[in-house]
Amino acid sequence: MVSLAAVHVALGAATSPDPATTSAYIEHAWSTLTRSMTDCASLTDPKVATRPVLYLPAQFPVPAELAAVRGRCHVDVRTLPRVIGQLGDVDASHLPVQGLLYLPHPYVVPGGFFNEMYGWDSYFIVLGLLADRHTALARDMVENALFEAEHYGGVLNANRTYYLSRSQPPLLSAMMAALLHEGGFAAPAEELAWLARAYPLAVRNHEIWMRQEHHAGATGLARYRDLGSGPVLEARDSRYYRSVIAWLERHADEDPGYLIKAPQHPSDAEAGRLAAASCDVQASRVCAGAWLGGYRLTADYYQGDRAMRESGFDINFHFGPFGGSTHHYAAVGLNALLYRYELDLADFARRLGRSADAERWVHMAAARRAAIDQYLWRPEQGRYADYDFAAGKPAASVYLTMFYPLWAGAASASQAAAVREHLPRFEGAGGLAMDDRPSGAQWDAPFGWAPTNWLALCGLEAYGFDADARRLAEKFTATIDRSLAADGTIREKYNMVLGNADVHVTAGYTQNVVGFGWTNGVYLKMRQLLASESHGGPCSVTPGAAKPGAR
Repeated sequence: MVSLAAVHVALGAATSPDPATTSAYIEHAWSTLTRSMTDCASLTDPKVATRPVLYLPAQFPVPAELAAVRGRCHVDVRTLPRVIGQLGDVDASHLPVQGLLYLPHPYVVPGGFFNEMYGWDSYFIVLGLLADRHTALARDMVENALFEAEHYGGVLNANRTYYLSRSQPPLLSAMMAALLHEGGFAAPAEELAWLARAYPLAVRNHEIWMRQEHHAGATGLARYRDLGSGPVLEARDSRYYRSVIAWLERHADEDPGYLIKAPQHPSDAEAGRLAAASCDVQASRVCAGAWLGGYRLTADYYQGDRAMRESGFDINFHFGPFGGSTHHYAAVGLNALLYRYELDLADFARRLGRSADAERWVHMAAARRAAIDQYLWRPEQGRYADYDFAAGKPAASVYLTMFYPLWAGAASASQAAAVREHLPRFEGAGGLAMDDRPSGAQWDAPFGWAPTNWLALCGLEAYGFDADARRLAEKFTATIDRSLAADGTIREKYNMVLGNADVHVTAGYTQNVVGFGWTNGVYLKMRQLLASESHGGPCSVTPGAAKPGAR
């Protein structure tokens, strides 16, 4: 496997920003970032210091190619304990060891040390693969996502056993629509046969968000909610949770109630109480070590921490410090994505001649849009705001996801125009930051990310704000060009104020990982947009979906 640093050397370090050099880097990077179940290096997990373990779905025959891999790669091939009917059916905490979940096709990882295929990253990677004419690999990615929906209960955070309790932002239907739109099939009959097989799996993945656990109270909207409890299983030790406690101790006036007084070494009786009030210190080594200065974290915080990871915004302070209240919110971003998902399902059903299904999805989307307008639209401020259904009030702070309803076509023309007026709160020299309140966390200002920049500018373009979309695409692609020229890498996030990769995260995860799958994909799509001469094109909504703003 050739490193990305070696790729940069081979291309020649640019002395000035050059889109051609960036595109060449990306073209080489796809193979560098591709993994498969037959590649020994792909089977390891840097987050777990044990012999590699590969899990197959229950009652799934061992593929012939894995027989050789078992010995050649010294991997332990096991089978999950039961057939999974829905997300959460297998409690990974009861598995003897954590491992990689089998996927039948090659896939592109985000970058850096990752060896697994991630949920929402994959949509933006697929867009880039299609733009770069790697159609077969794009189709492999979509097929893997459908395999997860069929055998693991839904599109997972990533294909690791410790992610069997949560999904990620729902973009499976958008992945399918992109593949259908970009001509991944030899003939119409093949395309229709594929859609007939994929459609029920897309429906199954949508059902995750209709379960009681994902209901945002009585709003009719959805929330993020991991189905597990306590510290996340992928945590190798307690350091992160101790850092959260330390921050909350230093900022007591900003603690929403995440801290509780508790002993470091509880008695059996105290441990029993903590299992409900905090986490199970007797079952989890990470839980036991998550103590500092007389404090532990509440069970509600751990629920929010897990939900924050399902949201993909790990770590942010918009949904409480360290995202610890994420599960209390009907999130604008999530519900906009689900609205678009439901319109996609309606379009798929129409193509398959399932008119009753199509009508049902249209009604479901309309109900969601009405709830978005009721709970998430703030007419007095001309913006969308996440709604804290537990407290019965909207979030006071802004977040870039206010542009997602434009991408989804859920805003009226007047709503879109009002949201556009908030651009100055996010826009910097490098593109759009996540918000206007620096917290030190990577999903807050001054940091900006490829996926959120793409969805925001495409939303603006969909409502006719072409000049804004092109300006933002110019800024973000120029940031990537400058950064590649400076250090020979493409990163997962950038500084939107400075317009470079000078990122200093002080709360949560501090790395700025090299790669980077979704940045590569979005860069290519933005270059397509800038090269296009008319409205639509790279940003066009799903064929057959409702026109933006239509009532």
